[in-house]
Amino acid sequence: MSTDTISLLRQRMIDDMTGRHLGPHTQRDYIRSCKRFAAFLARSPEMATADDVRRFQLHLAESGISIGNRNGIVTGVKFLFRVTLRRHDLAAEFYSVRDPRKIALVMSPDEIERLLAATKTLRLQAMLSLAYGCGLRISEVVRLKAGDIDSAQNIIRIVQSKGRKDRNVMLPPEVLAILRQWWGQASDKIRCGCAERRAPAVSKPAVSQSRQASTLAAVPADGQSGWHPQAHHLPLPPPQLCHPSA
Repeated sequence: MSTDTISLLRQRMIDDMTGRHLGPHTQRDYIRSCKRFAAFLARSPEMATADDVRRFQLHLAESGISIGNRNGIVTGVKFLFRVTLRRHDLAAEFYSVRDPRKIALVMSPDEIERLLAATKTLRLQAMLSLAYGCGLRISEVVRLKAGDIDSAQNIIRIVQSKGRKDRNVMLPPEVLAILRQWWGQASDKIRCGCAERRAPAVSKPAVSQSRQASTLAAVPADGQSGWHPQAHHLPLPPPQLCHPSA
């Protein structure tokens, strides 16, 4: 089979995803899933059969990948058959696996205080405080702008986050105080130092999201730091760094 055929099918799928306003990250994941399926078949997905679908899902189960990644791959390939190829018979052959739900590890207020005290910079302390006190995702923390903070109503407006949804979250006075402290520190640096270097715009993150996210996720969790004894082998998972009420 020629690469022109694959490129044509890929472009049709991209057009279908664009017409349905799927985000760029979703489109990238769907295309990657279909490339994996095509590599498994060693031919065009247009020539797939129900037995191919069954063998592919068995291959995913035996490959050792996580249930979440497995379901993501299935969703992308299922879109190809259901929407682009209009093969509803094959789309019905795909199934998702239920991911076991586990109770998140909730830290005590004392452990949170020690975690914040261990941060080396005020910026990182502000990021952790936003994630914990306001229940924000890492991507939401690094995209936050000054105009999104409403100190009069003590709320933060999250604009077009996951699922392209806006929402308002509570802003505790303690977190607002840390944000004001960091804002004053950052403003002083911009006014007084680094005249030869252009100051970054307030509306843009100072570093990339991936770098910020890795910084936030890499907070040390060893025994010397003193937080939760069950988390001394691995960095603290950011999704669990949320106050239960948030």
